[in-house]
Amino acid sequence: MKEIKAIIKAYDEMDKIHQQAALATVVRVEGSSYRRTGARMLVMDNGSWVGGISGGCLEGDALKRARLAIHNSRPTLITYDTSEDDPDQIGVGLGCNGIIEVLFCPLDFKDPQNQVEILKSCVQESRETHTLITITDIGAGWALPTAGQIIKYQGSDSLNIFEDRNLESDIEKQIQHQTTEKRSAPHSFLSGDGKKVDLFIEILPPEIHVVLLGHQYDVYPMSRLFKELGWRVSIIADLIKVNLLLKSIADEIRAPAEFPDLIVDEYTAIILMSHDYKTDKSNLPKVLNTKAAYIGMLGPRLRSERIWSELQLEGRNITEDEMARIHAPLGLDIGAVNPEEIALSLAAGIRAAFSGRDGSFLRNRRLPIHPRN
Repeated sequence: MKEIKAIIKAYDEMDKIHQQAALATVVRVEGSSYRRTGARMLVMDNGSWVGGISGGCLEGDALKRARLAIHNSRPTLITYDTSEDDPDQIGVGLGCNGIIEVLFCPLDFKDPQNQVEILKSCVQESRETHTLITITDIGAGWALPTAGQIIKYQGSDSLNIFEDRNLESDIEKQIQHQTTEKRSAPHSFLSGDGKKVDLFIEILPPEIHVVLLGHQYDVYPMSRLFKELGWRVSIIADLIKVNLLLKSIADEIRAPAEFPDLIVDEYTAIILMSHDYKTDKSNLPKVLNTKAAYIGMLGPRLRSERIWSELQLEGRNITEDEMARIHAPLGLDIGAVNPEEIALSLAAGIRAAFSGRDGSFLRNRRLPIHPRN
């Protein structure tokens, strides 16, 4: 989401009278690659760009491809194959041994439904998971849709453009499968009369939202790091005790009484870090009543266990499902000492939890780093 926001910002700041641009999107990855499907790069006709589709090895060629798409006023699907040891192949020096397909789409600034405008609408709307369907390639015989077009899926009516109920049903089944898996992927479909269409079905969740319940000095490095990662940061603290510097970092700061008004969803992590035992104990039942998928308790294990025991004696039992959401102590075991290192440990732990990973060394992982299509 951070990359998308950067692209939108650059797009909004463009001189749309004298400038042109194209959007490059990774729509298929087979094997290994530095970036995955959904990686994007906004390329301006003056040679500048924002975002990226690789670790740097493809960007030079992508610049040429984007300018060519702008010149020809039509989308282009380019395949970069680094699986063969071909010295003439762009990107072979990366050594990833993968196949990457990138769709280059010239942007029509007069079209309110161009690719960046659709991304903008997703960012501006309420926190929800969006499904975007990009037409990456389309066979002969289709009047609509067209290659490069993005459909913002909002129910079965969004697919009426295909004018084929069986095809639309097949697409919906694939969307439901990928939504369950929380995974973006390309897929090919055939209409009832044999026409082919290739789609990139993208599941686009909101950015991670971290809620910090506390105002002590360690809130600062955490907030800075989380914002650098592109996450949303909310702070719940006594407003009188909040430093002005923090107000320039966090997305919002609320008083404790306003916590119930905060938007908390399954992409939210809440951290209890008031450094006051009674306050954290009082806050735990409140945060457990939210939809937050991750609840962290700062401090040693014995402190957290004491809070759980006292709550149980007071009649507030913590269920097995609730305990699965609690991370105490929170963070990964990296030997963190100072506040900045602790923030790194926390950020890595939160990312691992939302990714369904255990945070161990990648050298010990026998499976590919990313799921393969």
